[in-house]
Amino acid sequence: MKAYIFPGQGAQFSGMGLDLFEKSIEAQDLFRQANDILDFSITDIMFEGSAEDLKQTKVTQPAVFLHSVILSKVLGADFKPDMVAGHSLGEFSALVANKTLSFEDGLRLVSQRAQAMQKACELEPSTMAAVLGLEDELVEAVCSETEGIVVAANYNCPGQLVISGAYQAVKKACENLKERGARRAMILPVGGAFHSPLMEPARKDLAAAIENTKFSNPICPVYQNVSTFAVTDPEEIKKNLVFQLTAPVKWTQSVQNMIKDGASEFVEVGPGKVLQGLVKKIERSMQTSSAGVE
Repeated sequence: MKAYIFPGQGAQFSGMGLDLFEKSIEAQDLFRQANDILDFSITDIMFEGSAEDLKQTKVTQPAVFLHSVILSKVLGADFKPDMVAGHSLGEFSALVANKTLSFEDGLRLVSQRAQAMQKACELEPSTMAAVLGLEDELVEAVCSETEGIVVAANYNCPGQLVISGAYQAVKKACENLKERGARRAMILPVGGAFHSPLMEPARKDLAAAIENTKFSNPICPVYQNVSTFAVTDPEEIKKNLVFQLTAPVKWTQSVQNMIKDGASEFVEVGPGKVLQGLVKKIERSMQTSSAGVE
């Protein structure tokens, strides 16, 4: 069984999507449609902008989404998912790919999500940090012992966890984690505390937008960050998508469940190869590849 996986924020690069635009009329139509929906020329930033230009949340999230979704559409008949999953933002790409959401609605939600998150980030100095070389349970324990808001946010693979919260609390947790034997505990260059309680204002904004969007029955199950199991019910998908902003991304558990349910190959759709690397760390024998257009 083939599992298609979709990356999140951080996978962007300057020039992303230009090869798709040059090779496919369908891609050109979709990119132009995206410029109209967003009301600014995201293609100019994606194709010619600097890494700095691409780093703004309101640009990054739609850019990664567009690269992934347009690539999946250009694959045409070759794109036959048995199951899908996306890492954080990538979950929206996965939901367009499995036909739960339309391209237009998916892009509108991603744009609203990015703006809501940006607004939440500006309310309080907050950040995220990568922690390497410790058991998940120990990282969780140190977070709960640390004063202030700091929580486990991304369970990326065994021995690699990202924590998130108020800036001082994350900084203090990093010091405590190093004392407890972490190989590394380093602050990440991100705009705020994604997947933590500090995203509550964004969750409320997004919940209203999701409630007003049509969700259809998917062509295959999605393994969502919040639940980690196969989901096909549109109402349940909606609920999980809302909670995703303040809940951790359980990537390790999602991949393990996909393998348990029969996934024999993981194909990454979108910029970069980060998710393939994580899959290999979760199950070394698993076959992985990048989706591409000839």
